[in-house]
Amino acid sequence: MIKTFLITDIGRKRKTNQDFVYTSEEPVGNLPNLFIVADGMGGHNAGDFASKLTVETLISEISASFEKNPVIIFDKAISAANQVILKKAAETPGMEGMGTTVVVATCLGRYLQVANVGDSRLYVVGKEIRQITQDHSLVEEMVRVGTISREEARNHPDKNIITRAIGAMDTVEADHFAVELEDGDIVLMCTDGLTNMLEDEEIRMIMEGGRDIVEKAQLLVDAANANGGRDNISVVLIEQAGL
Repeated sequence: MIKTFLITDIGRKRKTNQDFVYTSEEPVGNLPNLFIVADGMGGHNAGDFASKLTVETLISEISASFEKNPVIIFDKAISAANQVILKKAAETPGMEGMGTTVVVATCLGRYLQVANVGDSRLYVVGKEIRQITQDHSLVEEMVRVGTISREEARNHPDKNIITRAIGAMDTVEADHFAVELEDGDIVLMCTDGLTNMLEDEEIRMIMEGGRDIVEKAQLLVDAANANGGRDNISVVLIEQAGL
């Protein structure tokens, strides 16, 4: 038994919401369920268009896929979405350079299969909080090679520069992760409008204070807005009963 809840909020500073979120507890193609979070980039309405079109393309490609392996399903769908965004950007005035992050996941029993491009994240939250995805960002690369510390990264002026995105290059490479879930684990998928406003441990403690995933998600959005709400905030929570 799987339960999900999603919420997306414009935040306190932005005039539009460029995030796009999708959940299905029912099968999509050969996958038993499907969860997607995308955070668009681009001027005017290009960012929200890019995230929406990417999610719609992923759903369409996954629905039609004959593949059984979720890694291959995700890879082919993400590559197709990249081509769709590139083509649309090339032929539509005002949409040049648009793109989007994406994190996509499916629950296969107690196993979670994840793919990501960009800096939207997936966490597993239980007694501790674990970030499963790795950000494709300039600042994250600097942390990895030791140029700056994790603490310095949080407020670095180049924090918004991402190194991989749907629509940025002719080809795109997603990272893939397989995670075994334990009793009581909740999966959190989110855009950086949440993680730039809250530390990981704050996120875990806020979630601990919620009675159910609906309240947990709302508390996260409220806290991100209370801390400044500088960007759109999107949250997907997934929990499984009887793992």
